[in-house]
Amino acid sequence: MTEFAFAPLSYGAANVGNLYRALTDEDAREALETAWSVGVRYFDTAPHYGLGLSEKRLGTFLATKPRDQFIISTKVGRLLRPNPDGAGLLDDEHDFAVPADLKRVRDFSVDGIRRSLEESLERLGLDSVDILYLHDPELGDLGINLATGIPGLVKLREDGLVSAVGMGSMSTEALLAGARSGALDLLMVAGRFTLAEQSALAEVVPECRERGIDIVTAAVFNSGLLACASPAADSRYDYGTVPADVLARVSAIAAICAEFDVELASAALQYTLREPSVRTVVVGGGRPEQIRQNADRMRAPIPEELWAALAAGGLIPS
Repeated sequence: MTEFAFAPLSYGAANVGNLYRALTDEDAREALETAWSVGVRYFDTAPHYGLGLSEKRLGTFLATKPRDQFIISTKVGRLLRPNPDGAGLLDDEHDFAVPADLKRVRDFSVDGIRRSLEESLERLGLDSVDILYLHDPELGDLGINLATGIPGLVKLREDGLVSAVGMGSMSTEALLAGARSGALDLLMVAGRFTLAEQSALAEVVPECRERGIDIVTAAVFNSGLLACASPAADSRYDYGTVPADVLARVSAIAAICAEFDVELASAALQYTLREPSVRTVVVGGGRPEQIRQNADRMRAPIPEELWAALAAGGLIPS
C-alpha cells in the first residue's frame, strides 16, 4: 500500500452533498476552500452522499489543485440508478436535500464494484482514486457481501485503479470481519471509536494493530452529541435520540473537560489520535466557520492529566 501523508484533520464531504440542508455550488466551494486553507489534504466522499452531488462538487474543486497534493477516497456498494418514482421529490429518507431522481441500488458484486468506481471516477473527473472503501457491507447479507466485495476491491487495487482498499462502516462485526480478511489496507471506523463509545477497542483496534491496518476514524462527534459544550437530552446521537445512559456518561466527560478548561469537542476530536493505528480523523462541515473551528479544536492543547482523569473515572479505557 502507498504510504499516505495524512494530516490529523481530514474532510468528510457529505455536507457538500447537501446533507441535512441545501448548499449552493458557491457555498460548497467555499466550504472546500476553507478546508484546504486550514491544511486539510484528505477528502472522503461516496456516491451515497447527495446521490452523486458530493462527488461532482468535490471533483470540480479538486480539479483546481495539484493532483500530488491531495488524497481522495470514495466508496462502493451502492450504484446510482434512475428513479422514476422520485420525480418532484427530495431524498428525505436519507437526509439529503437533493432531487430523488436517482435511487441507490446495493451491489457488492465484483462487477458492481467496478461499475461503481467507474461511475464515481466520471463524476469526480479523475482517472483513479487513492483509497476505495466498501461502504456499509452489513446492509444485507454480510458474509455474501464480503465474499464478493473484498475480492472486487483487491482486483481494482491490482489493476492500479486505486492505491489502497478498505471498509467504511458503523458495524463492529463488519469491521472486524474486514480486518480479519487480511486483504484490506485501512478501516474507516464510523462512530464506534469515539470519546462516547469505544466498542471498536474490544477487538477491531487490536486486530488492526496486529495486522498493520491503518484506521481512519469518522463520526467522532456521534452525530453531534460530543460537539456541544453541554450535552442535553435533545442532542442528536448516531442519527437518533441519545439514550439516557450515554447522556449521563458524556455529561460526566464534559464535566471533567470543564475542570481542565478543555472544550468537549476538542477532546472528542483529538481522543482517537492517541491510538497509534489511527492515522487521521475525518470530520464534515458545511459552513466555513465550522471547518475553521474544528481545525482550531484539533490544535487546542490538552493536558495529559485530562485523559488520566477520564480513565480514573472509568469514562475511557486506561
